[in-house]
Amino acid sequence: MKLLYALFSLLFATTITAQTQRPATKYEPYNLFSPIFYPYPETITRSADGSPNAGYWQNAVDYNINVSLNENTHVIAGYVDITYKNNSPHELPFLWLQLDQNLFAKNSRGQARMPVGSYSRYGDAGSNFDGGYKITDVKLLPQNSNVEYVISDTRMQVRLPYALKPKGDETKLRIDFSFMLPEYGADRCGILKTKNGDIFSVAQFFPRLCVYDDIQGWNTDPYMGPSEFYCEYGNYELSITAPANHIVVASGELQNAKDVLSPGMYKKYIDARQSNKTSIIKSVDEVDNASAKPATATLTWKFKLHNARDVAWASSKAVIWDGATINLPSGKKAFAQSVYPIESIGNNGWERSTEFTKGSIENYSKRWFEYPYPSAINVASNVGGMEYPGIVFCGSMAKGSGLFGVTDHEFGHTWFPMIVGSNERKYGWMDEGFNTFINGIASKDFNHGEFFEQHSNADYHAYMFGPNSESIMHTPDAMKEGNIGNALYGKPGYGLELLRNQILDSNRFDYAFRIYIKNWAFKHPTPWDFFRSMDNAAGENLSWFWKAWFMENYALDQAIDNVTYVDNFPRKGAIVTLSNLDKMAMPVYLSYATVSGKNGNIKLPVEIWNNTAVFKVKLDTEEELKWVTIDPNKIFPDMNYSNNTWQKEQ
Repeated sequence: MKLLYALFSLLFATTITAQTQRPATKYEPYNLFSPIFYPYPETITRSADGSPNAGYWQNAVDYNINVSLNENTHVIAGYVDITYKNNSPHELPFLWLQLDQNLFAKNSRGQARMPVGSYSRYGDAGSNFDGGYKITDVKLLPQNSNVEYVISDTRMQVRLPYALKPKGDETKLRIDFSFMLPEYGADRCGILKTKNGDIFSVAQFFPRLCVYDDIQGWNTDPYMGPSEFYCEYGNYELSITAPANHIVVASGELQNAKDVLSPGMYKKYIDARQSNKTSIIKSVDEVDNASAKPATATLTWKFKLHNARDVAWASSKAVIWDGATINLPSGKKAFAQSVYPIESIGNNGWERSTEFTKGSIENYSKRWFEYPYPSAINVASNVGGMEYPGIVFCGSMAKGSGLFGVTDHEFGHTWFPMIVGSNERKYGWMDEGFNTFINGIASKDFNHGEFFEQHSNADYHAYMFGPNSESIMHTPDAMKEGNIGNALYGKPGYGLELLRNQILDSNRFDYAFRIYIKNWAFKHPTPWDFFRSMDNAAGENLSWFWKAWFMENYALDQAIDNVTYVDNFPRKGAIVTLSNLDKMAMPVYLSYATVSGKNGNIKLPVEIWNNTAVFKVKLDTEEELKWVTIDPNKIFPDMNYSNNTWQKEQ
């Protein structure tokens, strides 16, 4: 009987298929809605619900950095004391460190892969600049004994004389180093020339520990420009010696303001910290006024920052300096600041930078997670836009909506990846895409939408999902440079917007997103942790969405095959036959109008595509239809809108 039933079913299905002529489809429902999506079960470190498990561990590293700036030679020199704590369950006989400045050595891997004759923001194949670290000493402390080390491109292995024991053993190193700051350092650091002097934007300036985690062990991917960073958390003490006429700003809180500022400037500094409006600390008139600073050759500025993954700084005699207080939801305060040259003033220019900074930090703190640092500093730079904990570099000529946009974007990175410490070197979309998404919400929030611009993603569908597009899950280094903006920023940002507004709703999405941020604050999530976290907190199996949008490079093509009437009587209702022609699936929004002008809308869940590429939906109409269309507002990334509409023959 079972065999007979099976044969009958097969015959029936074959007959129906033969009688119905439809376009060929690439859609495979059992591929998209497979029950086997997550590649591994819960582990001792990572839970099935996407949160860190009871056995989660993470190594820690503290830095005491002491450097000086020579503004004539552009050389930065000094030492870093590193205290590394092994919280893992493994013995560690060696350590790996990142030497990011080695990208700018002429023989680096990153320099070797630069294309000849074409522009890249990450380097120039024809450059004569030969930078990189000069490591003069590596010692174990407190013994002050030499330790063996090997440098390989942008990594350094320190071979310990004894293995670090599991679960809490520590070691301390001192590394003496120097390097010449590149004028344009892969859009991450650099030197802006102004009429009143140079502005030095300094980052990736000290040897940093690579991450040792429960996923891969040592993460030693070389730094080649496109892929950013993956860093351990710890505490920082930073001492920067610069010419006395310079203003120095850095990640963290300034510890010795009285020592480095004149009495008048110190008072204005204190006043600005307490002001809700932008308040000048160093004015236009003081830019080239030697009496505005203590009369000495150099000054050493000292900063502290806790529980962060990196630090950066800037130094210049050419800057205006202003600030304002940041009001955080808990009642705590932080200090928004901006430093910029005279050339950056005017036409909604950098005189509004602190206002933008304050607005961004306060907004994201209310909506997602409270800002954790004592300061937020915006530096006018030749760097177009780059983020570090508590400090960002933005283009000095940005104005109006452009300045707001880049400021909001770079400070948005505080949440991704500074608070939620994803591996940017592998999964660039987990910082850039998440940040692009929250930026879109923030642009509506700031000053009653002053810089909000309504846009349609439909204009970009062919670019986002066309034959030249790439999967979001490619590493940034493996992407064509022209695809980075789409694959890391636009496409994941658009996907999360759809998920929030169309597939879930803002309440469910925002709740789940906040849970994810809280659970992984100052920790190292993977994409799978994010997917599981959202599934669990939102109460939806979103594996079909993660697979199509993030894991693969699927496209969407939903179509209307035809419209008929029940028993050929319009009064009994209309039957609309829908087809899913490409590999992605989405909910279906149908709009229709009858011949008398009555309009209707219907939303069908994505589950209509669970087991078929063709679906029929009944519309309860009492007269003929004039037209029916899928997704009239072009919300979803349909690659062929020409088959989305059916019209009554005239």
